Amino acid sequence: MAARAGKAEMEPESLYNLLQLPKAVGRPAEEELPQGEKKKYLPPTSRGDPKFEELQKVLMDWINARLLPEHIVVRSLEEDIFDGLILHHLFQTLTGLRLDVEEMALTVPNQRRKLEAVLEAVNRSLQAEDQPLKWSMDAIFNKDLLATLHLLVALAKRFQPDLPLPTNVQVEVITMESTKSGLKSEKSVEQLTECSTDKDLATNDVFDELFKLAPEKVSAVKEAIVNFVNQKLDRLGLSVQNLDTQFADGVLLLLLIGQLEGFFLHLKEFYLTPTCPAEMVK
Repeated sequence: MAARAGKAEMEPESLYNLLQLPKAVGRPAEEELPQGEKKKYLPPTSRGDPKFEELQKVLMDWINARLLPEHIVVRSLEEDIFDGLILHHLFQTLTGLRLDVEEMALTVPNQRRKLEAVLEAVNRSLQAEDQPLKWSMDAIFNKDLLATLHLLVALAKRFQPDLPLPTNVQVEVITMESTKSGLKSEKSVEQLTECSTDKDLATNDVFDELFKLAPEKVSAVKEAIVNFVNQKLDRLGLSVQNLDTQFADGVLLLLLIGQLEGFFLHLKEFYLTPTCPAEMVK
């Protein structure tokens, strides 16, 4: 009997550790999760993952650095982001835009309204309104750490792409679903940051964004590049009119690199007027 009693006493605590719910809440009851709805939980092993902890630290340090002039300090991404105050100031700092929302929202309804308004502005700035989002107003307000991290990672990638986020951060999550027969659980892996191979290609993102978001500015950028190239190649008596064709064989690129880096590449080491692909790449 003693063994049974001990086991019975351990079950609620084990369930709490599994779902990481506040002790005051206890085990999730079916009435707490409406039938057909799902909710994700982070098990302790995921919360203690070194890369998961590093991601939170990098994001928290980034936010604190950006909000330092306003004397705002974030100590927990899980606890400090939910009411919209930090997100409000971070958005204004990153974009320079002013939002017409109350500074301090003290009641739950006001906090929800403020968070909703801030998230609408954030989603517009991320151009994510028509895309499936990994966060929502309800998730952020309910202190869903995964949703909060997805949102902050998206902001960092958009407004500070050189931020050294740890790559390939993924955690195991437990999804609880309320069904007719009771609560159902399922394990899965959630990807929070890109693999290193994807991050290595991040240098293309600026131009990808330019072509995607501001195609009308492409010609102006091309013109600026042509002017820059001609300034460097002028001393060699060369000029460029068309980036698409004149750089195709690599000759002008070699000469430009030589001018920028201050070295001379002997003409015997490459074909000055290549006539076939093999001569272009030699």
